[in-house]
Amino acid sequence: MPRYTSYPTVPYWKDEINIAEWEVNFQQQFCKKNKNGISLYIHLPFCESLCTYCGCNKKITTNHGVENRYVAAVLKEWKMYLELMNNPPLIKEIHLGGGTPTFFSAENLKMLLNGITDTCNVHPHYEFSIEAHPNYTSAEQLEELYKLGFRRISFGVQDNNAEVQRMINRIQPFENVERVTQIARKIGFTSVNFDLIYGLPLQTEASVSKTIQQSISLRPDRIAFYSYAHVPWASRGQRLFNEEDLPDAELKLKLYSTGKKIFLKNGYHDIGMDHFSLESDDLYTAYKNGKLHRNFMGYVTHPTSIIIGLGVSSISDAGNAFAQNKKALHEYYMDIEMEELPIKKGYFLDKEDLLFRKHILDIMCKNSTWLNVEDADTLLTYTLPELKKLQMDGLIKWEGNLVKVTKTGHSFLRNICRAFDIHLLKEGKSKMYSNAV
Repeated sequence: MPRYTSYPTVPYWKDEINIAEWEVNFQQQFCKKNKNGISLYIHLPFCESLCTYCGCNKKITTNHGVENRYVAAVLKEWKMYLELMNNPPLIKEIHLGGGTPTFFSAENLKMLLNGITDTCNVHPHYEFSIEAHPNYTSAEQLEELYKLGFRRISFGVQDNNAEVQRMINRIQPFENVERVTQIARKIGFTSVNFDLIYGLPLQTEASVSKTIQQSISLRPDRIAFYSYAHVPWASRGQRLFNEEDLPDAELKLKLYSTGKKIFLKNGYHDIGMDHFSLESDDLYTAYKNGKLHRNFMGYVTHPTSIIIGLGVSSISDAGNAFAQNKKALHEYYMDIEMEELPIKKGYFLDKEDLLFRKHILDIMCKNSTWLNVEDADTLLTYTLPELKKLQMDGLIKWEGNLVKVTKTGHSFLRNICRAFDIHLLKEGKSKMYSNAV
């Protein structure tokens, strides 16, 4: 089932889109929305070793000579977008994802970020964040990132059990997590997130509980507790798993329930799908104030109407259209060298898409949504029958035209959002996604 970082979800996008049409649409949307600030997502795909659970777009190499060419290509892509914008963009958010962003040296991270921020204006309430691998993150990198304006960092912890780590090919002693967390805080990072995964091979209730207890002993400000997505047809590394080693649905649900109880008992709040936060973190404040937003970077506190995705496989969101870059590195480089945006696929949203996108965002971020007469026909045909089932299961309740997520339903947001996924409902369930549990 989709994680709904977009709607329509990627499998329903068109394999080919008219790039000239995308550019004209982007220009129009930028003119309308730049004054409020835009976001940048930069995909840094390189990793020194393969984590077999990972479904991200990555390139495995120990050759750090690849860094310079990639930085140059991303900056050239950024220049192409600058040429589409009639005014210097106002940057509100930058997120570095991967891959392993901290594969790149401090010097190259500085070159990349300065090459972007020197060409634009930075919003007074900006948020710069980065994903990092504890094994490959140095004090030098963190110090440079702090100087560049980064205050939020997300460490991929996943699991601390030695047997599970061997199975997923991510040997990462807890001492490494502790070391980088302490360094980041000493340098001045104000928000530290840990990514944990439940449903991995060989996990047990006891082992997951221990991983969580160890993790919260470091008091990360946020925790993303993700369900492992087993999609071996899309991620070749997962074919190395014996599926008998994966927790079954009953155990996987128990792992989540156990984790959630531990988080809540130790002062964390259930923010939204998969996310827990301390009250002192901005994510909690945004949630309580109704300002929480969700996009390709997950839950964010600074909603923007435009996201520019830079780098291989990155996704851009113009508010009414999506565009995804090519996934193969050599194809990405080829287009950049020809001074063409390296877009492979995308989607232009129609009126119905925009209406149901808002329903899904409201469920994800506000735990409720208003049903409107504008989408009455589609609601009656596809959504209302699903909502009635969810109501019978105690996951939602009605207050007039307002659909509200119940306390029980808060743990099943993906299932509730499915009731508003018209594309999925029209075509029926397919094997494009992982299971919800």
